[in-house]
Amino acid sequence: MHSTSLLILVGILGLALGALLAFLAVRSRGNSTARTQELELRLREANQKLEDFQLQVNEHFDQTAQLVHNLTESYREVHEYLANSALRLSSQDIGRQMLEAGSGKLSDNDEHLQEVVAPPRDWAPKEPGAKGTLAEDFGLEKEPLSGEGTATR
Repeated sequence: MHSTSLLILVGILGLALGALLAFLAVRSRGNSTARTQELELRLREANQKLEDFQLQVNEHFDQTAQLVHNLTESYREVHEYLANSALRLSSQDIGRQMLEAGSGKLSDNDEHLQEVVAPPRDWAPKEPGAKGTLAEDFGLEKEPLSGEGTATR
């Protein structure tokens, strides 16, 4: 009978141990479900923040484009005002030149405007065929290296 009571005791301990393990498994699964829900919530919040940021960036570039457009329009209005004032207050040639310069068209026959727009020139006196003072290598002469012209062995 001793073996029967031992068998019953082992069965009861096994049942208790199984119930305890089942309880812990259910409990840990509940924690993982709560953790999964928390992670999903954080993911939704992060996506919402990203969408808000993208919207702010789009609004920034829209506003920047509008401000640059307004600046361009203001510049054009100022130029037109100055050109019209020049027409009224000075000779017609100067006013015409300002109007043409504002439209990006410079007259080819106007030597004065071509001189103003021309690249800088080397006005320093020089001999014909010599390099001017604005040349990149002006004044830089090759110096002979020590030992050139002498044979050393």
